[in-house]
Amino acid sequence: MTGSRETVLASVRRALGVTSREAPRRQEVADRLKGHPAGVIPARGQLPPSERIALFKDMVLAAAASLDHLPSTDEVPGAIATYLRARNLPSSLLRGTDPRLADLPWHKEPQLDVWIGPSDGHQLVGLSHAFAGIAESGTVVLLSGQDNPTTLNFLPDHHLVVVDAREVDGDYETVWTRIRARFGEGALPRAVNWVTGPSRSADIEQTLLLGAHGPRSLHILLVGTVD
Repeated sequence: MTGSRETVLASVRRALGVTSREAPRRQEVADRLKGHPAGVIPARGQLPPSERIALFKDMVLAAAASLDHLPSTDEVPGAIATYLRARNLPSSLLRGTDPRLADLPWHKEPQLDVWIGPSDGHQLVGLSHAFAGIAESGTVVLLSGQDNPTTLNFLPDHHLVVVDAREVDGDYETVWTRIRARFGEGALPRAVNWVTGPSRSADIEQTLLLGAHGPRSLHILLVGTVD
């Protein structure tokens, strides 16, 4: 802990008349962290698997993103190439070290120039693999790390995200439970980004501007089925 932060916290403790070592207070914090009480869960996403996928697709489009539903990961490179051609973009993209992306059959699209690493802001297209999708809002959940650098979520103009249909959940709380189960207590990733549609803002004269604070285009590559 830095000295300035400790000074501030010490001042707060003096004002409250506590030391931070009181057993009841420490137990209260431990119980709160252990319990993970859930908030209100909307009924909208509580659907059978096939209907949940249909809702996810509808909500992705409603959020001004685009989507391809592909039968298998074998189709992902071809769908990416089609996306780039349709928008007159260079056949180049940047991805992280995620093994699921590394294992894609890139040889099927030899014209694609695939780079690996975080974005420095000069790339037009970034590719990520989502941890999960959320049906109730059409959101994709991205965990930070070398496998899927957070810079890819915000710096390229076009953000492409692969989502496994089996990992589309109905609500936010279910995804948080899955994240905790994967990483364990006290070991969450540094950042968990919840992305719904492309970046946008209407701060200036209430005129909607895409790409205001990040990608101007979000394209979801939904892979597989749940039936």
